[in-house]
Amino acid sequence: MPIRQLSPETINRIAAGEVIERPASVVKELVENALDAGASEIDVVTASGGLALIRVTDDGAGMPPEDLVLAVDRHATSKLSEEDLFDIRTLGFRGEALPSIGSIALLTIQSRRRDAADAFALSVDRGAKGAVKPAAGNNGTCVEVRDLFSSVPARLKFLKSERAENQATSEVIKRLAMAHPQVGFTLTTGERMGLRYLREVEGDVGLLQRLGRIMGREFMDDAVPVAAARDRLAVSGFAGLPTLHRPDAAQQFLFVNGRPVKDKLLIGAVRAAYGDLIPRGRHPLLALFLTLPPDEVDVNVHPAKVEVRFRDAGQVRSLIVNALGAALYAAGHRAAAANGSATLQELRPNVVPFERTRPGYYPAARSGVGLGLAEAMQAPLDVMDTPSADTRAFTVPVAEQLLDRPLGAARAQLHENYIVAQTRDGIVIVDQHAAHERLVYERLKAMLAAGGVARQGLLVPVVVDLDDSEIGVLVEKTEELTELGLVLEPFGAGAVIVREVPALLAHADIAALTRDIAADILREGASSALKERLLAVCATIACHGSVRSGRRLAPDEMNALLRDMEATPYSGQCNHGRPTYVELKLADIEKLFGRR
Repeated sequence: MPIRQLSPETINRIAAGEVIERPASVVKELVENALDAGASEIDVVTASGGLALIRVTDDGAGMPPEDLVLAVDRHATSKLSEEDLFDIRTLGFRGEALPSIGSIALLTIQSRRRDAADAFALSVDRGAKGAVKPAAGNNGTCVEVRDLFSSVPARLKFLKSERAENQATSEVIKRLAMAHPQVGFTLTTGERMGLRYLREVEGDVGLLQRLGRIMGREFMDDAVPVAAARDRLAVSGFAGLPTLHRPDAAQQFLFVNGRPVKDKLLIGAVRAAYGDLIPRGRHPLLALFLTLPPDEVDVNVHPAKVEVRFRDAGQVRSLIVNALGAALYAAGHRAAAANGSATLQELRPNVVPFERTRPGYYPAARSGVGLGLAEAMQAPLDVMDTPSADTRAFTVPVAEQLLDRPLGAARAQLHENYIVAQTRDGIVIVDQHAAHERLVYERLKAMLAAGGVARQGLLVPVVVDLDDSEIGVLVEKTEELTELGLVLEPFGAGAVIVREVPALLAHADIAALTRDIAADILREGASSALKERLLAVCATIACHGSVRSGRRLAPDEMNALLRDMEATPYSGQCNHGRPTYVELKLADIEKLFGRR
């Protein structure tokens, strides 16, 4: 078959296949154009998931009639200079979106410049461009797309349900709204108002407000500011505390020069920054905005412009890791406020509302058997007759001067593991083992960074029986273990002898520690990075060196633990990412008892 030149209509449809994957892609391109035009209010309306109708209206700069004609031609754009293809300072720049949309749908553009007396309109019917006509319209531009994919019906079978397409459109609006908090957005799907974001004030306050409206109040309460700059790079935004995490990365939003992206380098930098602060398989919540000169990033890698390529990827990664690390470090001992809310939610189902205790009210038991009031009140007493553990509280007199400290003054120890502290406006419940485990872990990491963990020789070396595979990995990692303060060597068949241990673990169970370290190294595998292996071993050492559950602490020991937590970064979560303490505000506690 001879080579032939494709028609402009066919070329546009091919381009549409790259740029327009689904209705949400159309919304993204049109909203980006509105933002480039300087809009302060953008209204989006869709019907039938965007297949029947997509209408984007803005109050931007508008276009004169001669620009309307060029706007629907391929590679006609006002946003890119032919002299420098890498000086891209706008969200759109290729000039492909409008002609691509017009080739597969009925496209109508109505626009009026701010200084013009009249508006003008132009239609493109599945590739056939009409003439410019006068129209009645406000300042700005209104783009209407009907019967999407009508010229390529085969594409329709690849689309999802109307609900799924509406959700995809909603996600597009959310991401663009995050990057532009000073712009108002509305989204109406069918006859239902889907989203409405009012314009926010300038600065970090407005940005956090916009992020909170999209990511939830929980994020606003537990977000820390991120800000760092190096050379011509800068990163800003907000990141959630390590104790605020999800099973997926749906609440991680990354932007490069105001453009929402899904970049592996940036995602990897976030993962490295949080490192051992969150549990495996969990993901932090954050919104980061990276800004850099246009010539330092290539945004032309992917037709949908969701992937980018950096000139100095290492510098970008280092900036993000260090910025996030500094922000989380500055948060100190803070843990997610949501932990207290979750605790209260757990308590509420077991609290009988006041009105149910009135005479004549007979609540039904969960088993379906009716109980009188006296029987209902007696049930918990029966359970308490035979406690499952020693529930006597070890109480401590209040230290008045400590009530204003973040974690308050220790008042009691329950079940030999939970420290109850009092603050001016609430109470704090601390898991003593989890908290001390993080403290020991951070001390080990600091020693490691300073050149090695302090060691203490054993008066009587400990012989530990192990199988051949465990002995093999320990011997292979002898140098690394020595750096961590654990000095051992083979001792005949099926054993190693431990001669020195970390000074922090002078009284630990050395045999159990050695077996756990061997199991950790085997589980991590030889392919893991040296730093990851060292941190994994540090975590195991910390677990063995921390205050154990079941140990009764003296008042000064409890308060010392609280003060150490306040002074130690990341102490709001243990080495496994679980919270080390829960704070309950007095106002919320009073609500449980109907006092508010």
